[in-house]
Amino acid sequence: MAVGRREKSSQFSTRGSRIAAAIGIGIVVGCVFAFLFPNGFFSSNQPTQIRPLSKSNLEVDSSSCESTEKINRLKSDIMSLSDKNVELKRQVRELNEKLRLAEQGKDHARDQFMVLSEPHKAGPFGTVKALRTNPTVTPDETVNPRLAKILADVAIRKELIVAVANSNVKPMLEVWFTNIKKVGIPNYLVVALDDAIVDFCKSNDVPFYKRDPDEAIDSVGKTGGNHAVSGLKFRILREFLQLGYSVLLSDVDIVFLQNPFDHLYRDSDVESMSDGHNNMTAYGFNDVFDEPAMGWARYAHTMRIWVYNSGFFYIRPTIPSIELLDRIAGRLAREANAWDQAVYNEELFFPSHPGYVGLHAAKRTMDFYLFMNSKVLFKTVRKDANLKKLKPVIVHVNYHPDKLLRMKAVVEFYVNGKQDALDPFPDGSEWQ
Repeated sequence: MAVGRREKSSQFSTRGSRIAAAIGIGIVVGCVFAFLFPNGFFSSNQPTQIRPLSKSNLEVDSSSCESTEKINRLKSDIMSLSDKNVELKRQVRELNEKLRLAEQGKDHARDQFMVLSEPHKAGPFGTVKALRTNPTVTPDETVNPRLAKILADVAIRKELIVAVANSNVKPMLEVWFTNIKKVGIPNYLVVALDDAIVDFCKSNDVPFYKRDPDEAIDSVGKTGGNHAVSGLKFRILREFLQLGYSVLLSDVDIVFLQNPFDHLYRDSDVESMSDGHNNMTAYGFNDVFDEPAMGWARYAHTMRIWVYNSGFFYIRPTIPSIELLDRIAGRLAREANAWDQAVYNEELFFPSHPGYVGLHAAKRTMDFYLFMNSKVLFKTVRKDANLKKLKPVIVHVNYHPDKLLRMKAVVEFYVNGKQDALDPFPDGSEWQ
């Protein structure tokens, strides 16, 4: 009996362990399926599954990347964009410069407008000062793009010396630019009126400008004498001013001994040398006209000043300056016998009166000992021991017809130190 009970107990124990193992396996399998299929086998709400990306989506078509044609096209596009970027930067710089100049002119114009349009209290005695200068014009390069490029290379601080010349004045022109080079003046330009002067300037490394063909100017420039050529400069200078440049206009019968830009005031529309020979004649004086027939009122006071020389003046790019050039050029075109220097002075000095509106331009007379005419030199300076020690900025041989000989003598005296170089010449034009 005991043995039978042990056998039954052993069988029961074995069966229980098998059942326990099966239950354990079922639990493990259930957990695995529960993990893998949390919503069951037959759920219609299948979760969005992350699908593995296909190889074609991950890889770029290597053949298109390595295509020589496309690579070259990309390089070309990059270079084109780079060039456009450089050009845009240049345009931005130019626009900023134009804006600065425009703002500068606008501010000046605004100041003038405020002064003129609004009433102001006068300050204490001796402190009231009127406006001295007119604002510069806004430069317009479309007027003459070719000249604009030349001036950008030649001018310094937007100013330069300009001479107008044809083959008739070639020997004097050589003395003119030779001494400019000796002084070390870099900002000068010759307006060549014929091809011979162009070639002459090229061979001597002289900056020049030849205008586009213009029959009205070319016919005079190629064959005209000194006075005719002198009249052309007023038309030619207009474009310089429109481009925003100040011009020191110089005839070629002038010897440069110092840099004139170091001696300018730049406070007027026009700054001109004088044909006067002393303080009175150069700067003005009260001249008394005596008319005995008037009895008690026989003495009439007049204001006099000797004329400005139209062969040497500094002109700023302002509206009154351009108006001056237009007035002179217009009169010279209409009046066949008009002399450019007379017209130049009449337009500068004649006041408004019935039937005539005067030019509202500021003007300054240059120091006649620094900007010296040949009358001052040969009649006064060379005979005075103290004045002979003074070195002028320029000498203009305007009072004498033997221009080239006197120009060379001026060079000998002031540049080469030959103390008797001026002695052989008469005061005036007549040799004894």
